[in-house]
Amino acid sequence: MKAWKPPRDTKMLAGVDEVGRGPLAGDVVTAAVILPRNHEILGLADSKVLSARQRENLYEDIIGQALCWCVARASVAEIDRFNILQATMMAMRRAVMGLKIRPDYVAVDGNRLPQWEFEGEAVVKGDGRVEVISAASILAKVVRDAEMQDLDVRYPGYGFAANKGYGTPQHLEALQRMGPTDIHRRSFAPVRLDLELEQSPLF
Repeated sequence: MKAWKPPRDTKMLAGVDEVGRGPLAGDVVTAAVILPRNHEILGLADSKVLSARQRENLYEDIIGQALCWCVARASVAEIDRFNILQATMMAMRRAVMGLKIRPDYVAVDGNRLPQWEFEGEAVVKGDGRVEVISAASILAKVVRDAEMQDLDVRYPGYGFAANKGYGTPQHLEALQRMGPTDIHRRSFAPVRLDLELEQSPLF
């Protein structure tokens, strides 16, 4: 795939990525990062191809060397109200607006940009092609994974520590057996169908 580079006059490049668009439970989490040009962070890559230990080590390197960074989110309620795409765009905007340094160009993983006032570009597979997007991917993944581990303690039986809210067989079985929690996305089909079954009269 063709290498990606920002415009030549870019001084403050922010990378943005999200984690958690597909799960049935939990917030969608986004991160925005600006790295110094001479950073010494080795091993930046798409967070999905890294081990948990690699991500955690890189997380410490990123927050230690980044010029600035911000993790943001859209809640389960916002996902259900606006749909997952719009909620993700809102969370990305919050992450960039939360940076202490205003970027002059923003590279976003994916194929579309949020509606905002920043110059930027959507980069397909950017989390594996652009270091600053990789950094954002890692921050968002580490934060969301830690949150899902905490939610596993609060809501035992759904396997959140392992499945991170995705619709694994264990998670779907728990949904049928115990019903949705208040962190489940009611607009997502498996959760919605389970609720409809619960509300259906029995004859």
